[in-house]
Amino acid sequence: MRTHLIGLVAAIAALGLAAPEARASTEAPAKSTSCFTSSSWNGWSTAAGGDALYLRVNLKDVYRVDLTPGTHARRYGDQFLVNIVRGSNWICSPLDLDLAISDHHGFRQPLIARGLRKLSAEEIAAIPRKELP
Repeated sequence: MRTHLIGLVAAIAALGLAAPEARASTEAPAKSTSCFTSSSWNGWSTAAGGDALYLRVNLKDVYRVDLTPGTHARRYGDQFLVNIVRGSNWICSPLDLDLAISDHHGFRQPLIARGLRKLSAEEIAAIPRKELP
């Protein structure tokens, strides 16, 4: 019984020492990523080819959302982009997006986000005007 207790104490001590290292590795990517709230996104558009979306966030930020290949998403006048928020409203990675293009007739096209990144001012300037959100 005593050897089991010693083994249990050693295992708990080992977990306690490993926890700060594990926590540091999970926090590091969050500091390097750029996050925004779902309520701060003001507009959207599709990129040429339809395998990516552009999201306007606040006044001057634009994020590119890469979609699964072959999506061919298009934006028409009667459609809107829906994001279902599950839990926090912070969007930091493609996993935080549950997107679909919907219209007033009930048609819904689910979209699967593979990538999310904030574009630089130079990248925004290179987007054709008709594709800007």
